[in-house]
Amino acid sequence: ETEAQADAIARVLEDLGKSQAMDRIVCGDVGFGKTEVAMRAAFVAVQAGRQVVVLVPTTLLAQQHLANFRDRFADWPVRIEALSRFRTARESDAVIEGIEQGKIDIVIATHRLLHANVRFRELGLIIIDEEHRFGVRDKEKLKALRAEVHVLTLTATPIPRTLNMALGGLRDLSLITTPPPGRLTIKTFVNEWHDATIREAMMRELRRGGQVYFVHNEVRDIEKVAASLRELVP
Repeated sequence: ETEAQADAIARVLEDLGKSQAMDRIVCGDVGFGKTEVAMRAAFVAVQAGRQVVVLVPTTLLAQQHLANFRDRFADWPVRIEALSRFRTARESDAVIEGIEQGKIDIVIATHRLLHANVRFRELGLIIIDEEHRFGVRDKEKLKALRAEVHVLTLTATPIPRTLNMALGGLRDLSLITTPPPGRLTIKTFVNEWHDATIREAMMRELRRGGQVYFVHNEVRDIEKVAASLRELVP
């Protein structure tokens, strides 16, 4: 683990040991180790006899986290379940019943949890992955869930309100700015449209055997943009 990641882990674990509820944001690029911080925090909370919620914005991410968490805690008596669209009504009811009875230690859930009116037996930690993907109503429901509960927010792109609260001292902030060994730092450039620059960036990625993901904001003229790109990079 990098020094920045180790520092974030240490601060989160220190906060979990305090009587005052934690409200910490861990900010870092994709692949910089935010999930590792979440796993360590979840483990500490479960060992203290508390339940953990990992809230994610998409069903696919819920399945990925479920697989990762189960793999990581395979040698420990920790029961982990998911609550998302991939579950049938009967399976979802069984998960909710397990949560309310305290049989489930960690639940990884999408927005579905917020609309299920779940009553936790002993909720101790809420981990929110990609907070900016949750709307105002969702956050109001989270506030109702989290009276005196530790909250850990993971994000690569904090929304202005969250960032302002962190910089103003209303929420604690940990930055993971160092990439893991063997990974280069992500570089972001903001430019006007320039054919030569776009071609150079795409060709550099293609020459190394990589793929390019081009995001366009209008369905109306997306074919026109695709045609331009075909000319630039035949």
